[in-house]
Amino acid sequence: MAKPDSFVTSFRSAAPYIHTFRGKIFVIAFGGEVVQGGKFFNLVHDLNLLESLGVRLVLVHGSRPQIEAKINEKKLPTEFVRGLRVTDSEILKLVKEANGSVRVEIEALLSMGLPNSPMADSDIRVASGNSVTARPMGVIDGVDLQHTGVVRKIDVDGIRRRLEDEEIVLLSPLGYSPTGEVFNLALEDVATSAAIALSADKLIFLMDGPGFLDKRGKLLSEITAQEAEAELAKNNKQPEDIKLYVPCAVRACKESVGRCHIIDRNIDGGLLVELFTRTGIGTMVTRDPLETLRSASIDDVGGILRLIEPLEMEGILVKRPREQIEMEINNFSVLDYDGTIIGCIAFFPFQGERAAELACMAVDPGYRNLGRGDTLLKHVEVRAKKSGIKNLFVLSARSFSWFTERGFSETSVDLLPDSKQKAYNYERRSKVLVKLLTGKK
Repeated sequence: MAKPDSFVTSFRSAAPYIHTFRGKIFVIAFGGEVVQGGKFFNLVHDLNLLESLGVRLVLVHGSRPQIEAKINEKKLPTEFVRGLRVTDSEILKLVKEANGSVRVEIEALLSMGLPNSPMADSDIRVASGNSVTARPMGVIDGVDLQHTGVVRKIDVDGIRRRLEDEEIVLLSPLGYSPTGEVFNLALEDVATSAAIALSADKLIFLMDGPGFLDKRGKLLSEITAQEAEAELAKNNKQPEDIKLYVPCAVRACKESVGRCHIIDRNIDGGLLVELFTRTGIGTMVTRDPLETLRSASIDDVGGILRLIEPLEMEGILVKRPREQIEMEINNFSVLDYDGTIIGCIAFFPFQGERAAELACMAVDPGYRNLGRGDTLLKHVEVRAKKSGIKNLFVLSARSFSWFTERGFSETSVDLLPDSKQKAYNYERRSKVLVKLLTGKK
């Protein structure tokens, strides 16, 4: 049995995501390997759970291994150009068969409820059809790809109607022309085009690997579209899935998609971990950086209090009531991570004496020891220099060693600005630390 405290903590931490995701559109793409390897049985439970939480799901499946199996069975020759299959008439028949078989299997599994649970009789409906209009790919490198095509248009209105009717929309990698032709499409093209057309909140690729790795093999848990392009250009020795999906994620983020995720399909529950935890397990691609350092506003008071109140109880910070913070909010700066305040600092200048106090510095425990404190300190130092401040001081009863390691020196209360000397709390006996600011403004 799970420990109650652990369960409660995990469930509470997931609550903001549950609230945020309700009514949002997620496009989730996965290759035919997921269905072929039996992994979809576990994945379907997570998809049903997302649907029950109000997430509007568009699923895009692949069928390459199923197509390969049929081609091998028929012993037909096959050709690829830049990773795209040349689809002649014979192979197109097998593509249709493979996609039909995969689609039926997925629909059957999605129709299951969760056994021995309140969702055992859940009525989850699946909609599929000709929602993708396509055109022929044409000739590449002198080779006519014949019935291999690219997405021309997505039936946005039709898909949205089905989503509003609380149906899961299932798209196959097949497209249709106005004249009745059928085209073999790439999974990533269908998923990306659908996500952009629907202005989806998330585009999620399930791949065979942990995510986007840098040159040292470290997982890049968060990266902007611009950074992803640069990293891919620097490190061309990436797995094929990454070469396929990262450019699609970049394209989607630059268009209308909120976030893109690349997740290891082999981890049971990985989709839920990525979506409902702060750290996730894969790579999230965003248009802009998630973390920003900005001036605080009155709306940030609650977030600031959440950070400083535990430190006030420990005696690390002097207690500041809400009213005081509201009055001094223009002196505060905050680190904002995706809408959550994870750090704060205050700057109080004494212009007549060319001195300023650094105060109320705090970082969320989950983000400590990662350089956020240095970021806040540097921000205040730059702000002080621009204001003509020469001496930056801080009063600290518990964290003085952190400041001395960063160039602050202990001094006496007598060297504080006059008004600060009068307000000094001799019972608390905080150390007075000062740093002489030099260099360019």
